[in-house]
Amino acid sequence: MTNSNQQIRHRKPVSLTVNGRAVTRDVEPRLSLLDFIRDELDLTGTHSGCEHGVCGVCTVLLDGEPVRACLMFAVQCEGQAVETIESEGPSHDELSIIQDAFWEKHGLQCGYCTSGMILTARAFLKRHPNPDREEIREAISSNLCRCTGYLQIIESIELAAERLAGSNIGQKN
Repeated sequence: MTNSNQQIRHRKPVSLTVNGRAVTRDVEPRLSLLDFIRDELDLTGTHSGCEHGVCGVCTVLLDGEPVRACLMFAVQCEGQAVETIESEGPSHDELSIIQDAFWEKHGLQCGYCTSGMILTARAFLKRHPNPDREEIREAISSNLCRCTGYLQIIESIELAAERLAGSNIGQKN
């Protein structure tokens, strides 16, 4: 028998692939994907912002599509592939083409929104390799940035698109 101060915790196994690595954990069904990534896997590049799905700072890729990690439960991702910002570069010491474009064009300032912006840009550029400015604006419209005014982010994505179009090295885009 449990007293009123004790809660019975029911944990469920979840198995998924995170950044190319198979992961299995027993988690509470109510654990968000965001908390799973940050607390269970210690991948802290995915940030927590509004926790209501509005700001986009927690954006990760789920089977290649951008999703708000704060709005999903980890158990919903059973059997799927999750990519975080830690998967973006070709190696731990190298920037991807998209990251380099953000650095070169000053598409980041405080950096808080950057991981979500970069992953959103990667998924977008994979579907639209030669976008115009209006398409880029639309693609990032669900990600909030309080520092840059968006112009540098748009220029960063334009530069990344140009470089990816000229690249044949198999970069993630």
